[in-house]
Amino acid sequence: MDSPTENMLPLEILYRDPYYVAVNKPAGLLVHRSPVDRREKRFALQMVRNLVGRHVYPVHRLDRATSGILLFALSPEIAGRSGILFQTGGMQKEYIAVVRGYMDEGGRIDHPVKEVRDNFITGRKLSSAHEFSAVTEFKRLATIEIPVMVDRYPTSRYSLVVLWPRTGRRHQLRRHMKHAGHPIIGDTKYGKSAHNHFFKKQFDCSRLLLAAVKLKFHHPITGKDVTIAAKLDSGFASILRQFNWEGWIENHEA
Repeated sequence: MDSPTENMLPLEILYRDPYYVAVNKPAGLLVHRSPVDRREKRFALQMVRNLVGRHVYPVHRLDRATSGILLFALSPEIAGRSGILFQTGGMQKEYIAVVRGYMDEGGRIDHPVKEVRDNFITGRKLSSAHEFSAVTEFKRLATIEIPVMVDRYPTSRYSLVVLWPRTGRRHQLRRHMKHAGHPIIGDTKYGKSAHNHFFKKQFDCSRLLLAAVKLKFHHPITGKDVTIAAKLDSGFASILRQFNWEGWIENHEA
């Protein structure tokens, strides 16, 4: 299987106009420099800047372990206006995830999370942890039961789900899935190590099975509705093929 960052191939541009550029970020790639991990030499911010030949400004976060749509503004002014869109729900993000257990067919998770505010660019802490409201809506797309005892049960169950974060808290989806009792597979911080090890050994999959696959927003300059979509990378797609779940993704996208 490919490395977590797909061998650092040039980033795929999903959308570009005079104001924005969106790329498909591979799992394992940091968005920007972090004081936590100083050993990293490559960042999405730098790679996109080199790709388009000008300064770019991130308008939202995407965890290092998460793949998918990453949007940059091409000016500080557009970045500021886009940040307001995210804060007010004007940019709708959609994710696909594989979680442990059979999740409910659909619903809403309204559970506050603690968050330390920091500088968006440098990552340096600005305050101590405070509790903030956080809301996630979800829909179950498919399920599978594998006749293998991974944890304490004779068989192991998993669900393919689509997630819509209605707020933008750090690690919100990962924390909400843990809170719901359905941690995301491959999550080394909030997940279940037994199931993570099983996927690595059985399916050669060691990545977090969470991907940002769609972004919708009303363009603040042109006034048009914009929809950006990203395909799953080879590692994620391999799991869907092995579980016979490709059709569910196609039906959902239709």
